[in-house]
Amino acid sequence: MIETTQPPLKKPQAFPRWLCFFAPGPPAARILTDALAIDAGFRSWQSKILFSSIVGYATFYLVRKNMSVAMPAMEHDLQIPKNILGTFLTLHGVLYGISKFANGFFADRCNARSFMVVGLAASAILNLFFGLSSSVFALGVFWMLNGWVQGMGFPPCARLLTHWFSPTKLATKMSIWNTSHCIGGVVILLLTGYLVSRGWRLCFFVPAAMALVCVVFLWFTLADTPASVGLPEVEGTKAVSALQGEGRQGAWTVLVDCVFRNKYIWYVSLANFFVYTLRYAVFDWGPTVLKEAKHIEIKHGAWMVAGFEVSGAIGALLGGWVTERFFGGRPMRACIFFMAFAGISLLLFWQAAAESKIWIAALLCCTGFFIYGPQCLIGIAAANLATKRAAASAVGLTGLFGYSSTLLSGWGLGTLVKHYGWDAAFIGLLIIAVIGTIVSIAAWPAKAHGYSEIT
Repeated sequence: MIETTQPPLKKPQAFPRWLCFFAPGPPAARILTDALAIDAGFRSWQSKILFSSIVGYATFYLVRKNMSVAMPAMEHDLQIPKNILGTFLTLHGVLYGISKFANGFFADRCNARSFMVVGLAASAILNLFFGLSSSVFALGVFWMLNGWVQGMGFPPCARLLTHWFSPTKLATKMSIWNTSHCIGGVVILLLTGYLVSRGWRLCFFVPAAMALVCVVFLWFTLADTPASVGLPEVEGTKAVSALQGEGRQGAWTVLVDCVFRNKYIWYVSLANFFVYTLRYAVFDWGPTVLKEAKHIEIKHGAWMVAGFEVSGAIGALLGGWVTERFFGGRPMRACIFFMAFAGISLLLFWQAAAESKIWIAALLCCTGFFIYGPQCLIGIAAANLATKRAAASAVGLTGLFGYSSTLLSGWGLGTLVKHYGWDAAFIGLLIIAVIGTIVSIAAWPAKAHGYSEIT
């Protein structure tokens, strides 16, 4: 094995001393040059990065999506009406979306490991405070703050995936990574479904403790970039290195050129608004609508929504494979078909008789399968179009649109149900599915990735 030695580099001066904890990992003192050693190193580290980032982001879900099953108990125990609970969801989601975009800009330039562990630790602590609170004001403040620190979860994962995997393999790898959403969703639904009967506050205390354990795990298993562990850049991404700007002006130029001036990233972001409206309408209100409209007990409803998440994981995996196999690596083309079938599944679920519980569960699973396809593919499209120079910023922008959808899926849906009932809510969601399909069609000409444009 041949190695080259270089003097250790200082952390970038762009970071003030008090922010050096977030400075990107400097290149290792020894850089591998032996082909066999490089190949073995990449196989080992890529497996660890993919597995650890899946576990890490799934754990973010434990301290973000634990309120949906707790809501009926909170409504009864604290006498908080649906529109207020919906407002909690909306404020949390909007702040999360803003944070995801703002933190995406920073995550492109920060150490992914440091960024991710700080966000997860802060979210765990805020969950503890939330579980100890009873007033509407305190609950609202803590859940809003939690929305902000949750925005530190996805951007570092986007940085990790685009630095560690080739753009030609990103659709498959990111679809595998995307199962983290479903893993976290299933675990928290089953966990809170068990805990809520023992007190809704446990739905926040127990996930917080689990998140703090995961913080330690991530610290010892993640690495920022290949260079930080002595490996060369991933094949297919070297062309962008010389163009990566230094300092504020260079960073802003990269953001404008790779994200803001790409019209297809705007189409992708707009499509994400409609995808997330459907996704969180089902996830956040699923246990409640099953109880009130289909007369299914909360504990059984939690299992059904967990099935929605499991089916979503399968849809996400299939979406990545279909994109590379049939659409030449162009995710938005596959999104069109997923969105259309998501609307059909939702229509059938709405019309299903309350007595047909197996049919209801099956349709809910179909809905999850077709919603999580585009939910995964949109992130792949944004990351590849923006390249690794601005992948976190691009997925942050899609996240800003996606979580702005809680204006509809949270407060909007809660208010609509309060005044007009669940039938009106389903009509609204079907309209959303149609619009999302049309926006996906507008993104049909988008290329597979943006690397070839800057070589």
